[in-house]
Amino acid sequence: MIPSSRTGSQDFLDLLERSRRGKLKVYLGFAAGVGKTYRMLQEAHDLKRRGVDIVLGYIETHGRAETEALIGDLPLVPRKPYEYRGVVVEDLDLDALLARKPAIAVVDEVAHTNVPVCRNHKRYQDIQEILAAGINVICAFNIQHLESLNDLVARATGVVVRETVPDTFLKGADQVIILDLAAEDLLERLREGKIYAKEKIPWALEHFFREENLATLRELSLREAAENLERTSRAKGLENGRPSEVRAQTGGRIMVCIASASPNAGVLLRRGSRMAGRLNTHWFVVYVETPREDPTRIDSAAQRILLDNIEKARELGAEVVKLQGADPVATLLDFARSHGVGHIILGRSRQTWWRRLLGGSVLSRIIDQAEGLDVHIISFEAGERPE
Repeated sequence: MIPSSRTGSQDFLDLLERSRRGKLKVYLGFAAGVGKTYRMLQEAHDLKRRGVDIVLGYIETHGRAETEALIGDLPLVPRKPYEYRGVVVEDLDLDALLARKPAIAVVDEVAHTNVPVCRNHKRYQDIQEILAAGINVICAFNIQHLESLNDLVARATGVVVRETVPDTFLKGADQVIILDLAAEDLLERLREGKIYAKEKIPWALEHFFREENLATLRELSLREAAENLERTSRAKGLENGRPSEVRAQTGGRIMVCIASASPNAGVLLRRGSRMAGRLNTHWFVVYVETPREDPTRIDSAAQRILLDNIEKARELGAEVVKLQGADPVATLLDFARSHGVGHIILGRSRQTWWRRLLGGSVLSRIIDQAEGLDVHIISFEAGERPE
């Protein structure tokens, strides 16, 4: 009898499941008006001419005449009306799209938040469900909606982006197309009324579409393009059995430390995600449950913050680890040294959550005892800047 291997069988099942999933192509821009939707529609026409069964699941033209004209005779799934608090809103009809089961679906506005009565909270979750059904997806969004860049964008542009897409979504794409355009050309398009209605142009020029904002966002999108190309090259090297051609991981893994009531943990998580991406390494988000932070002893508000932070960490691609120990410093450093961690990320603010324990703050004791480890201290007041 041949001995069975549950792990081997599961790996094979995982491989089969991945092969059934649809492929994901993302058009990524740095601002409205660079041509994401237009390019998707051009590609849709090209694929249709080649006999591919492609449909428009959701397209947002923003009233742009050129974009609306390009829809032409492309087949589409009509939007579904949803009623919420006495207001009817038309949105993506996910069930109709799944029932239609095309070879490829085009879905715009990935960062969009759905009406609360929809099955999924966010449109990127709709796309994940479409992919799981074996349907390929072409979609688009702007770089400022990438979750790990949220603080950098807010600090650099003064614009707080409320709707975000987790980094894991972009990293899971099979193809990423970066749409680049000189800031001067984009501003010319804006002034000509090709992006927004004429009455909105002065406000846009004074706020988001300032030249320095566009330069920063363009830099971030080009940097993301370089990192995506590097990720693709590494993946191809591994697939072709040439691990020697893949750049070795540099400087060890990343460990982000959070506490139960850490309202600024999102800043730490986004910094950890970006660093892990640049170093091509695994990263952990670690929470130490001390006797004083037993679930029965912390209040419900702190528990909600902790659960939200854990969910956000997983969306960003981290491995979340909960440890137990009376001394958080010893517990964190033991974990770091036993799991190949090279970088520790901690937070500091005026209302610091680090408690004074065992003769000193957790922060200062980690700095003193983290020999051989790089410690990165993030100041919440200073915020984050493009690096």
